[in-house]
Amino acid sequence: MSQKDNNRDRSLEVVVLAAGQGTRMRSSLPKVLHTLAGRPLLAHVLRAIEPLSPVRTHIVVGYQAAAVEAALLDTTGTEVNWVVQTEQRGTAHAVDQALPQIADDATVLVVLGDVPLVTSATLRRCVDAADQGALALVTACFDDPAQLGRIVRDSGGIRAIVEYADATTIEREINEINSGILALPAALLKKLMREIEPENAQGEYYLTDLVALAVQHDVPVEGLVCQQPQEVAGVNDRVQLAELERAYQAQAALRLLQAGVSIADPARIDIRGEVDAGEDCFLDINVVLEGSVRLGRGVKIGPGSVVKDSSLGDDVVVGAHTVIEGAAVAARCSLGPFARIRPGTELGEDVKVGNFVETKKARLGRGTKASHLTYLGDATLGEDCNVGAGTVTCNYDGVDKHPTTIGDRVFVGTNSTLVAPLDIGPDAFVAAGSTVTNKVKNGDLAVGRGRQRNISGWTRPDKRKARGTDKGNQE
Repeated sequence: MSQKDNNRDRSLEVVVLAAGQGTRMRSSLPKVLHTLAGRPLLAHVLRAIEPLSPVRTHIVVGYQAAAVEAALLDTTGTEVNWVVQTEQRGTAHAVDQALPQIADDATVLVVLGDVPLVTSATLRRCVDAADQGALALVTACFDDPAQLGRIVRDSGGIRAIVEYADATTIEREINEINSGILALPAALLKKLMREIEPENAQGEYYLTDLVALAVQHDVPVEGLVCQQPQEVAGVNDRVQLAELERAYQAQAALRLLQAGVSIADPARIDIRGEVDAGEDCFLDINVVLEGSVRLGRGVKIGPGSVVKDSSLGDDVVVGAHTVIEGAAVAARCSLGPFARIRPGTELGEDVKVGNFVETKKARLGRGTKASHLTYLGDATLGEDCNVGAGTVTCNYDGVDKHPTTIGDRVFVGTNSTLVAPLDIGPDAFVAAGSTVTNKVKNGDLAVGRGRQRNISGWTRPDKRKARGTDKGNQE
């Protein structure tokens, strides 16, 4: 959907600046690919842009451009134009690389690729102001503005943006800063860009010079103060990245609390994706929710557990240190503690998967239990089965994976080895310690053990004598 389709007079084109290496990160990874809440910084920015429905998003890349492009493919629903800035000569120079491909009658929004907490609402305010012919920029007030560019105002409003390196002592005392986010009509942007000169301490072409030039041309400059400064905080080093990570997690925890979820400690939870949770869920400390996670009503997740790309039905209980990935878990199941539920697992209602049980591409019917120390891979189990401790489905022959199919009400005794491909019919019984290699018919008892042999008069080895003999041999 284009912006014209969205009842706007101008189409919108977005320029995202993502060319920097980020030397203060002390990393070979491009700065915009460092992750926050499990996603690259740049992915967060693109996600905030998407609801504005731009006709095209121009992403200016430089350092490891191919790696950035590969990591961000298919992360936005709008058309992306990758623009390579081979020589980094400042922010204005970066924008200039995209200008030839921007329509003169568009509104241009410029966003930095390292401001992961920016919201669509803030970006929309900036675009709406620019649609009226103004140069609109987002500002914020920080208690410690550090080395960020300062907003210089007088009685008539914003007069200029002064970079820290070029600021006077008095200007450095200003706490209103430039966020780097601005918008203006494309024709105006192209006109002002031709007048920017590298007359600064860095010898670079500053995009911030647009403000002073706009004032000279009597173009209105509208400053939009962001009420939450962290929203426009950039990432320049790992300390700032960690600070924004906790800010993001605090916001995510607040949303869950407001939705009726109880959290043991909101400061010790990590949300790395999209979580849809019903009322009266409980999340203990150090729970990690990744990807797309759906929790029904009354779900309880124990400490140290990880749930990734999975759905958990009503009243599911997850014990401590359980890992669930790519699974569909029906109501009232009990998982863990210390269970691993791997991708492709489907658990029916009232299933129990206990401590040190691992499932992979396993389907367990209603009421089936595997309480401890078991591996179920490529297996389908019916309803009301009981799988004893130490049971293993041997699904891999060194070349291919093979299935195990178990009917309803089957009892598998402790320490059984089920060699796939294998079928065990309903109501069958596998004796403890059996190795089962052939089909078990309905209701049959399978016994696959070696014959026990007891030796009378057996003499236990004399440990002292054995040690003395060894010593003599060594000498």
